Amino acid sequence: MGSGYGPGGGAPSTLQPGVSPVPAAGLPNVITPGSGRGVVMLAPLSGDNAARGQALVQAAKLALGDPPAVPLDVKDTGGTPAGAAAAAQAAVTQGAVLMIGPLTSGETAAAAGPARAANIPVLAFTNDQSRAQPGVWTLGITPAQQVRRLVGAESAEGKTRFAAVLPESDFGHAMASALVEATGAASLPQPDVRTYSGGMAAINSVMRDISGYATRRGPLDAQIREARSHHDAEGRKKAADLAKEAIPPAPFDALLLADSGERLVELTSLLPYYDLNPPAVRVLGPALWADPAARGAARLGGARYAAPDPAARSGFDAQFTAAVGNPAPGLADFAYDAGAIARVLAQGRNFSVASLCRPEGYAGVDGVLALQPDGTVRRGLAVFEIQGGAPVMIEPAPASFATAAI
Repeated sequence: MGSGYGPGGGAPSTLQPGVSPVPAAGLPNVITPGSGRGVVMLAPLSGDNAARGQALVQAAKLALGDPPAVPLDVKDTGGTPAGAAAAAQAAVTQGAVLMIGPLTSGETAAAAGPARAANIPVLAFTNDQSRAQPGVWTLGITPAQQVRRLVGAESAEGKTRFAAVLPESDFGHAMASALVEATGAASLPQPDVRTYSGGMAAINSVMRDISGYATRRGPLDAQIREARSHHDAEGRKKAADLAKEAIPPAPFDALLLADSGERLVELTSLLPYYDLNPPAVRVLGPALWADPAARGAARLGGARYAAPDPAARSGFDAQFTAAVGNPAPGLADFAYDAGAIARVLAQGRNFSVASLCRPEGYAGVDGVLALQPDGTVRRGLAVFEIQGGAPVMIEPAPASFATAAI
């Protein structure tokens, strides 16, 4: 779907100066498909995601202003790829200049064909970066954006040897690819990436192997056993002294994890057992760790993740609540940003790819973002560290793209 990996945040009003809240009367409780021209929004107004679809449209309308800077037509995708393809084709037929949405990865893939064939840009809400391509941008906060920010922050502190222990899942694979790409872009050594499936036994095997525990601890344990084998005071003293010696460091100084809940608890319980302790080894993770339920009882003291600054989203939340009467749900921030980008472009009457990909980017609800020609999106995220069981922002989100780490 959209961003399932972290909270929102940002300053919506700065995306386009002068965007003011739309009076509640200006936003109907239920949006129905229209027949206007200009910007077309593809949203699930029926089906399982209908309520979310309504909220997404309301957020986009809020960004476009009242009266809107450019006509907005809303087409129902029904929450299915087939519905998204039909809605996109209808938008092409009526001469749309920009498509906002659709919501999910599957819908985005289906809508991309008609849109690209007609050279109509698409601002989709999914965080599945595999759907990004020239002319189709994925606005959801992606693993690649998070990992790139973390690699930049950690390498600036001298952490250069990265590894990962990740679940055998789509998300795990996305995090793995992101780490390989980010370390490569930073000219760092190739990371050691391992995946696991199954229960605790499988996790333990992977953790033991990647930590190099046998070669790090093995020789010292052998000396301790040899000393104890003498069964005398001198041997016992030697064994005790050896037991106090530090074992060689791990083959990495930053470890990326991606799980949550009970699985994360199991993973982190193994870290001290295999001598993967902070500050020698920094644990890194996804933005979903911002949610206390995702962290659970995991031992994450000193662990870090990258995410938007949640405090910065307050302006958007206030706008949305004032206009609609209830708090903005997840993903509404992306719809607002898409609408605000459309408003910016409407001023210059230019919806070309070159205009969308302006180098300075945009100041969105979740911080600065810039659309890239290949369909990816650069974002400025903050870095958080778990301290005393709660996240503390240790690096603020950058305000511009002058910072290479983003």
